[in-house]
Amino acid sequence: MDRLHAMKVFTRVVDTNSFSRAADTLDIPRASATTIVQSLEAHLKVQLLHRTTRRLSLTPDGAAYYERCVRILADIEETEASLSHGRRAPSGKLRVDVPTAIGKLIVMPRLDEFHERYPDIELMVGFSDKPVDLIQESVDCVIRIGTLQDSTLVARRIGIFERLTVASPLYLERHGTPKTLEDLQDHLAVNYFLGRTSRNMDLTFIVEGETVEVKMPGKIAVNDVDAYVAGGLKGVGLIQAPRLMALPYLQSGELVEVLSQWKPMPLPISAVYPHNRHLSPTVRVFVDWVAELFGRCAQFSNEKSEGRQEPLRHEVPASRDVVELAM
Repeated sequence: MDRLHAMKVFTRVVDTNSFSRAADTLDIPRASATTIVQSLEAHLKVQLLHRTTRRLSLTPDGAAYYERCVRILADIEETEASLSHGRRAPSGKLRVDVPTAIGKLIVMPRLDEFHERYPDIELMVGFSDKPVDLIQESVDCVIRIGTLQDSTLVARRIGIFERLTVASPLYLERHGTPKTLEDLQDHLAVNYFLGRTSRNMDLTFIVEGETVEVKMPGKIAVNDVDAYVAGGLKGVGLIQAPRLMALPYLQSGELVEVLSQWKPMPLPISAVYPHNRHLSPTVRVFVDWVAELFGRCAQFSNEKSEGRQEPLRHEVPASRDVVELAM
């Protein structure tokens, strides 16, 4: 039995919570994943997993063995990466996922720079405003906006996401211009809801250094940032739009900023990846490049935390929510 390969299969089964998904991500027959783990248990003379028809769970011995396997595999990857780094350029496939607005307006227009620098990396770029399960969906790195929730991941802060409270001239003509936060009780908003929970996001404002949340009524709620901005342009209600998306419409007069003395709460932008990918050359150069890219964009200025890496606790995965998404 190839014990190193067996460790890889076992940890992938735990990470994906499925023999079949583990086999798919490792490109091996599905029956092989089951056989390999059974052989590993026979070799160790302990049961690693509780199996039912509906779910898998680690035994106490399995949890301890999983933690040790993760460290061993990470050490091997680190050693191989350190030997190969400098002798050859990073290469291979890299799957990343980015928020729709940031991906289309910031990342995609400059991908030629990345490919000129790293011609041997084949990028697969997904666009989504919803949380992504990096392990189960085999994603190497995501860029996400909001507060980190999953302690099994590593995050690097790369910028700050700013929003503006805006409305169309048509909306303001019909409903008037709010002058205070109390005025908002007489107004409507285009609501943005979170995919998994279907919970509408409140409008947020910084008042004397404190965050104030305002729950707004509305006639429509969406979970796509392009549709959200389109609703504001059509006069459906107030929106708190990403600054990079709102600026062209402010300049053309299609949108008007309101309540400018109380800015929406800024949100962190982070590059997030599984702890076993933190020394992958392809992940490392992509994160470095995207941090540099954001550093050149004034609307994402992040001088205080730029370049800082935040390792989070390595533990048996529990929560799979990467971030509390906020456009």
